[in-house]
Amino acid sequence: MSNWNDGYVFDIAYTYGYYPGMNPARLPLAFAFHGLRSPVVQEACELGFGQGLSTNFHAAASGTRWWGNDFNPMQAAFARELAQASGSGAQLEDSSFSHFCRRGDLPDFDFIALHGVWSWVSQENRDIIFDFIDRKLKPGGVLYISYNTQPGWSAFMPLRDLMVQHAQQAGNDEQALPTAARIDAALDFAARMFDADPVYAQANPFMRDRLKILQQQGRDYLAHEYFNRDWHAESFTDMHRRLSQAGLQFACPANYADHLDMANLTPAQRQFMQGIGDPVMLQGVRDFMVNQQFRRDYWVRGGQALDDRQRVQALALQSIVLLTEPDKVPLTIQNVASEITLNRLIYEPILQALGDYQPHTLVDLAASLAHRNLNLSQVLDSALMLIGTGHAAPLPPEPAGHARAEIAQRTRALNLHLLEKAAQAEPPAAEGGVGHLCSPVTGGGVAVDRIGQLFLLAYLEHGENVEAWPALAWRHISAQGKKLVREGVRLEGEQENLGELATQAQLFARTRLPLLRALQVV
Repeated sequence: MSNWNDGYVFDIAYTYGYYPGMNPARLPLAFAFHGLRSPVVQEACELGFGQGLSTNFHAAASGTRWWGNDFNPMQAAFARELAQASGSGAQLEDSSFSHFCRRGDLPDFDFIALHGVWSWVSQENRDIIFDFIDRKLKPGGVLYISYNTQPGWSAFMPLRDLMVQHAQQAGNDEQALPTAARIDAALDFAARMFDADPVYAQANPFMRDRLKILQQQGRDYLAHEYFNRDWHAESFTDMHRRLSQAGLQFACPANYADHLDMANLTPAQRQFMQGIGDPVMLQGVRDFMVNQQFRRDYWVRGGQALDDRQRVQALALQSIVLLTEPDKVPLTIQNVASEITLNRLIYEPILQALGDYQPHTLVDLAASLAHRNLNLSQVLDSALMLIGTGHAAPLPPEPAGHARAEIAQRTRALNLHLLEKAAQAEPPAAEGGVGHLCSPVTGGGVAVDRIGQLFLLAYLEHGENVEAWPALAWRHISAQGKKLVREGVRLEGEQENLGELATQAQLFARTRLPLLRALQVV
């Protein structure tokens, strides 16, 4: 390798995102829906874990033992800090793929995950990763891999290459600009080029909107998503060709919304695809139908099929829980091509039944709603949609008594550590922040913004004395040099900010707090 970072952006830290597809607790429902038996995940590994939020959540909130690497020492240090805070024992290190993947002391894994990394590293590193998967994934084990794919990137790739060329030239100057400034310059260069109305823009008019979206996104995200030296989009066919050499077969999408063709494809598209017998061709054609840009998939080594009885039983006994208050779940959603409206006669009774924030098996949900003429199939499809849109989560198998107590203790410790970070004068990712906390109920992350986290900190200190919450929250917000915004207007005075916080605190205590308590976030 030519240098330690091997062409990967390193002077801007990656975002503090949480990626639910890497939660092994999501495997049983997804696999059963597609007629496959899900493995028991005892050892798991994430390659290129970024800030390590997902790995740490999944390690703290389950009995699974996790390993992982990230080449960026700052990111790995933050990830190890979280592992130490939770006491999960996750083994996370700052090392290259070349070093980590060739370690001789790693166990074989039931689950290997890499989010986006495949698209951002060199061919040499992809070969190393493939060799690692080939050697270290157990029979019956699952690979989660997400990657940029065709045809959705075909029009954008020339523009991306041009902007990267511009940024690299700026980086070669004697007075080289930092990455964020070079990204700004590249975006400005592309915008001025579009102002000249090139034929490329005329042939691809939607690229103007794409560029505007890029200009609005955080530079930490853009740096890693688009401005690494190595970047490529791979077709599903090419991915299948490579992974099948290691004995892997495509299991199903990791994005739950992609399970429902009725919500993503038109009748004409579904009819056309019914005539395609080859499963690899079918996935490739589907990518054309939705103009796929980013695939998130589960692959399995030697998948075991369920018979019809086993499949129905596995689906019926799967439990789910809400992650969003019922009245805040939108019944109009945007899919890849259009806006669709969910059937209120189906979704409103289901949301009402789930509104106690307790886990419900799908069969019990269907039985309780039989008087509303809802059956198990409708409940299942609705559950997949709610999970796919981030408003519900499937539950992992119930742990044994002592393991349950240990998991609860670890998640409490991790969440307290993150809440204390939210109160710091300069918390991680000062603009975006860590926007999730950990739930031992779901085995993964739950969205909680910074103000919500400060309210939770106030709740831990003052209990249900909601009147005391705004002062604590404002003390930390003002120490960070921040002020609240209401209806697009920045609130300047202290009393204005305290008044707005008082309103938000009452709402949070009445609506969000009961859900977070049920999920054992606090």
